[in-house]
Amino acid sequence: MIATMLIIMVVLLFLNFPMMIPLMVAPLVIMFIYFPTLDPMILMQQFSTGIEAYVLLAVPLFIFAADIMTTGKTSNRLLDFIGSFIGHIRGGYAVTTAAACTLFGAISGSTQATVVAIGKPMRQRLLKVGYKDSSAMALIINSSDVALLVPPSIGMIIYGLVSGTSVGDLFIAGIIPGVLVFLCFAIYSVIYAKAANIPLANKASWGERLQMTKKALLPLGFPVLIIGGIYTGLFSPTEAAGVSVLYAFILEVIIYRSVHIKDIPKIAKSTGLVTSAVFVLVAGGQAFTWVISFARIPQMITETVLGSDPSAIYVLLMVTIFFFIGCMFVDPIVVILILTPIFYPAAMSAGVDPIHLGVVITFQAALGSATPPFGVDIFTASAVFNKPYLQVIKGTPPYILMMFVISALLIFFEELSLILL
Repeated sequence: MIATMLIIMVVLLFLNFPMMIPLMVAPLVIMFIYFPTLDPMILMQQFSTGIEAYVLLAVPLFIFAADIMTTGKTSNRLLDFIGSFIGHIRGGYAVTTAAACTLFGAISGSTQATVVAIGKPMRQRLLKVGYKDSSAMALIINSSDVALLVPPSIGMIIYGLVSGTSVGDLFIAGIIPGVLVFLCFAIYSVIYAKAANIPLANKASWGERLQMTKKALLPLGFPVLIIGGIYTGLFSPTEAAGVSVLYAFILEVIIYRSVHIKDIPKIAKSTGLVTSAVFVLVAGGQAFTWVISFARIPQMITETVLGSDPSAIYVLLMVTIFFFIGCMFVDPIVVILILTPIFYPAAMSAGVDPIHLGVVITFQAALGSATPPFGVDIFTASAVFNKPYLQVIKGTPPYILMMFVISALLIFFEELSLILL
């Protein structure tokens, strides 16, 4: 049965069908072949059940807020603010890129939106001060993956939906790993700049810094509003998503006037297209999960891979391996939808905290998104920068190695995920 399901999915993918098609077709075929007496309407009900969860309302709202800010001036204001303080130090522009990706990740929750919003302006600045194009693109791609770790991470929303874990707690738990990734990238950027003898940029005056700070105050309020509101219990993650849209609208349309009210329908249409793709994947993932659960495939896999009484560390190691490899080839949302129901019961039996498990899984999704051969951010960068695949991935190995080290720390030190809870 497992072999049949995999063959169906691989064949459809090789025929260039989008991932949503094999994700929905495979469970249907399996049901007709192996469980012909079951009512097909059960599967249809699972498709609709998958997108009924209240928490999913946060996804289109966060995407809409990010689209408004990407269209406007928020990303440039953040770049100018950070660059005015650290742009003149050795490696300052690279550190600025990593910091801006982290901050914009706390606005968008999407790695691909961060590649577009920060990557476009920042790549030109990095090239201007002497960075190789491959190094600049690698930094942008990997720094953008912090968006999957810091709130409002769409990956964490999907994991929370599948596992029933508190999305608010997941958001808070992702802050320390996200900051840790930024710090590692920042330290590496300084070392690389010294080794490559990257010229120093001009130092901004305190008057210019004050001006940039004033311009960035309102965009900086965005992550404070979301994280602070959720942390204090002022509103839920879904309510925070609604507030984020209102905040983005006021900022870009009313205050900055960088987005015209007439542009909103066009932006909403773009958000709708992305959201529809996500929701179809979630619906297909729910049906897929129901079929594999009905067929007891999770038990078969966990008994084979994990054994009868695995330790918590061993379970987390297997989760890390399976999710990392999966996200190298498939969209992280799909991997979270498919693999979480397989490993979650075994992880709970082994005593793994569900929040910690969510952080480990989301971290692998972030790492896989920027890892060859098919990391989604690689192809996003290739399209945005109009550069060939091999040039885009040329500079990624050092960042992938750093992410491996942090991944190991997360596995063995649960406190990194749970300390803020």
